[in-house]
Amino acid sequence: MKAETTPRSAGPGRPRSFNREMALAAALQLFWRQGYEATSLDDLTAAMKISRSSFYGCFGSKHGVLVAALESYAAEAQARLRAVAEAGPDAVPAMLEAIANPQDGAQGCLLVNCITELAPHDPAVAELGRAHIAALEDMFAAALSPEAPEAAQVPARTLVSLAIGTLTLRKAGLPAEEIRASLDLARSLFPARS
Repeated sequence: MKAETTPRSAGPGRPRSFNREMALAAALQLFWRQGYEATSLDDLTAAMKISRSSFYGCFGSKHGVLVAALESYAAEAQARLRAVAEAGPDAVPAMLEAIANPQDGAQGCLLVNCITELAPHDPAVAELGRAHIAALEDMFAAALSPEAPEAAQVPARTLVSLAIGTLTLRKAGLPAEEIRASLDLARSLFPARS
């Protein structure tokens, strides 16, 4: 899908002269690197290459751009996992690998980072986190038991908990081979379907 680059109306007043998706992607990367609290409005507008008035006109607030970035991030993450889940039977090991990705470095998962930093006092982030986790659990449940996914909710939650836990271990600097050992053990608990 081609990103929109032509100016369009941003409501009353002047037309928008920046690419919203590119600006949002820049904000996402900045929040991912620095965290929400450590990211200033000046940091955001510089990274997004937009003026304060454009920032406020499009996103409303620093929190507004965070929520938009998290929604975008969650949608992309879920689409990637759905593609892995639909690749064939017995997709659970590949799904675990896709979420945990022990080779991916110490940046962690943006959603997990924000849930940890903000969810205790930010209802919007907490709700986004719950919705994302529920979507992941539903995908694992369908992969574990396509005929009756509701019967696989507890094992699915267990797998999602393990995957999210490995993201935290990775961010803390645990070596990839130790994370992989945990994932291998989890795979042995959920044998391939016959």
